[in-house]
Amino acid sequence: MFTYLQSLVTPRRKQLFKSVAATRTYHFTVAVEDVGHLHNTSAVMRSCEAFGVQDLHVVEDRFGRRIDREIAMGAQKWTTVHRHSSSKNTVEKLKEKGYKIVATSPHKKESTLANFDITKPAVLFFGSEAKGLSDEVMEAADDFIYIPTYGFTESLNISVSAAIIIQVLMAHLRESDLHWRLTHSEQEKLQLHWLKRHIKNVDEILKTFKERWKTV
Repeated sequence: MFTYLQSLVTPRRKQLFKSVAATRTYHFTVAVEDVGHLHNTSAVMRSCEAFGVQDLHVVEDRFGRRIDREIAMGAQKWTTVHRHSSSKNTVEKLKEKGYKIVATSPHKKESTLANFDITKPAVLFFGSEAKGLSDEVMEAADDFIYIPTYGFTESLNISVSAAIIIQVLMAHLRESDLHWRLTHSEQEKLQLHWLKRHIKNVDEILKTFKERWKTV
């Protein structure tokens, strides 16, 4: 199926999917918790996509299940979004997968971008501008990270903070000797996912493909 769908796109698109998949990681993932302004969640998604973080977890306890497509600018096609109904459930699931919980906060100054330990897989939690992260996330956090500021403004907008933190940590990760890339099978699986989202009428195409194989 993978090879067949590859044959339906241009060689340039096929190579682009392959090269981008090779830059993706599951070593870091990002979670946004009850962010009231929709465009902020969408902007965080765009940063994840731009810098190579494949998974984005969205906790939607109070606000609706929507993504601002205009702000995301197509990033929703290439980023894997996991939706959760509670912070507790999100934390539990990610810890089971081996991620350390990292809370971003201007009030907890254990780690800066310069000294943050990137060796362990981590989920970076970002909270709402008004209230920050919930008690559930703060209490469950294995580590904290903050961006040093030097002006009168203590904190940054969530989308700005996320862009800075993701870019810096991903740069450190790419410069390291850690095995942060997806495995070959994971890359092919991701490319298949992208092909299905890119090709028009893909369900009908795959249905025809499967029917033909049955008759062979």
